Amino acid sequence: MWDQEHGGFYWMTDRQGNVLNDQKIVYGQSFAIYCLSEYTLATGDPRGLTYATQLFDLLQKHAADTCYGGYFEVFQRDWTLCEPGSAGGDRKTLDAHMHLMEAFTTLYEASRLPLHRRKLLEVIELLVKRIMHPVYGTGVPQFGADWQVAPQIKFDVIWGWDRFADGGVKRAATDNTSYGHNGEFGWLLLHALDVLKLPYDTHRDVFEKALHHAVTYGVDWELGGLFVEGAHSGAVYDREKEFWQQAEILIGFLDAYRLTGDELYWRAYDNVHRFVLDKMVNSETGEWWPLMTRDGKPIWTHMGHSWKINYHTVRSVIQSINRLDRLAALSA
Repeated sequence: MWDQEHGGFYWMTDRQGNVLNDQKIVYGQSFAIYCLSEYTLATGDPRGLTYATQLFDLLQKHAADTCYGGYFEVFQRDWTLCEPGSAGGDRKTLDAHMHLMEAFTTLYEASRLPLHRRKLLEVIELLVKRIMHPVYGTGVPQFGADWQVAPQIKFDVIWGWDRFADGGVKRAATDNTSYGHNGEFGWLLLHALDVLKLPYDTHRDVFEKALHHAVTYGVDWELGGLFVEGAHSGAVYDREKEFWQQAEILIGFLDAYRLTGDELYWRAYDNVHRFVLDKMVNSETGEWWPLMTRDGKPIWTHMGHSWKINYHTVRSVIQSINRLDRLAALSA
């Protein structure tokens, strides 16, 4: 999937390696940096870090916005920026920048290069100061190039929109936030601070705002689990239960309980944990149903699709076990 001529990874190939979509999409490149860096950390094989570093350098050369900061996200094969609108060339998103923080964290953990540290700090500052809502501390999904809030539209190459059948603009397109993304952002931020060896108090208020919103408005205290999304001010728009939000909020709530000691987060963790194990896990396969009604009946009955592998689910279980072990050790 590596482009030998222009560098970077193609968006999609078939199983034989034939290129189906040759675009360079930063969302995908971020996961390549992440997995290759983790591969080197896990195996000691330097090739992962070599490719991850090459890709990082390409992003700085082609994708970094030297005027307004952050990264443009959707490019043609030769790193020419795509057109505006649904092609995505004029948009910047929470999703891509959050995953760049995730990727740069692991890249810096593997390389310990000062440049990688500096760029990680830059993207954290951008998330904290530009992307999270200045009042509510919740994630704002989409922006223009100049970081003005933009309506959340569907790109031609989509991610995260696979179940929305509307005409390309999300309902309440400038006032929606994902409870799952807010929880994921929170725990990834704490992990980044750990790798940077910075105290949690550096951004403790940002973490607490994001998780407080999720525990206050996102948890279904009546039927269990986490809702999909709602307004920054609190109204819930989507009460279905999707697999990845449950997975990420389990880690986020455990971190919030560990950091604050507030029993509300422990009750919230227990609530989502029980919903997942009692209703969302398909016991015949061991995998999680991808999408359920509010009360836990499967809407989609296929166990995998283009946006569902074990990235969220297996990681959630591993990270939750790690945190539960730490909490148990503290109380022993």
